[in-house]
Amino acid sequence: MLIIDTSVWIEFFRGRADYHSALLPFIEHGQVLALECVFGELLQGARDERERRVLDSFWESLPKVEVPELFLLAGRLASVEHFAQKGVGLIDAALVMAARRLKAQVWSLDKKLNAVLQDSERYVPPA
Repeated sequence: MLIIDTSVWIEFFRGRADYHSALLPFIEHGQVLALECVFGELLQGARDERERRVLDSFWESLPKVEVPELFLLAGRLASVEHFAQKGVGLIDAALVMAARRLKAQVWSLDKKLNAVLQDSERYVPPA
């Protein structure tokens, strides 16, 4: 299963062919887990009602990350692993925690987030 960071979703929704063609099969096979805070970030940046409808449609159709007390767990993880000093915020810590709890991988373009992920938690698309 994959958890997609905001950075990759942005490229996907911009229609960047390499991201679109790489991500679409995972979506079609139900292998992408939606994280509420990521879709919140995407909605925050939506420019108009059409973009909001597209995001809402994806949110409704994708399986969700369901980890009780995710942000409390993420805060603890961030504290223990000193994420703030590494430039990694709470939302990114939530992606890491969700990946660890669900044995999923995170696909992100964020170098700081990728630096705190273990190799097995980081999705790297084939070249």
